[in-house]
Amino acid sequence: MVTERKSKERKERVQLRSFARAMRHVPTDAEKKFWWMVRDRRLGGYKFKRQHPIGNYIADFVCLEAKLIVELDGGQHAEQQEYDAKRDAFFKFQGFRVMRLWNCNFLEHQDAVARKLLAELDGGEAPSPQPSPPLCGEEGEIEASDGL
Repeated sequence: MVTERKSKERKERVQLRSFARAMRHVPTDAEKKFWWMVRDRRLGGYKFKRQHPIGNYIADFVCLEAKLIVELDGGQHAEQQEYDAKRDAFFKFQGFRVMRLWNCNFLEHQDAVARKLLAELDGGEAPSPQPSPPLCGEEGEIEASDGL
């Protein structure tokens, strides 16, 4: 019985890692640009991993050293807030902080996001639990207080 359970868990981990690896080959535009910004320790010397399995979930980007997960959210996340809240709670239980950003806000304000992220990595304020308003297409300037 114990062996069957461990075998099933091992199979699920292998499948999750395989899915994460496949996701790295088809990134969104926002994920491509974010990865370019943080890869090779480009942002403050912090090492990031992309599409990294943690438990039964895959984090978009994670800095293990700073225990910070960055999620870039597309429009589908507006309809799956309950699922995202469950994921975030799991990540937080594991000791991670979670920063959520709308793809469109990141693409339009990359410099502001980089500054906010670096401040967070260096011990700044707590990250936003949900993607930062305003949504794409809405009017309004993005400020640091908007959760970028």
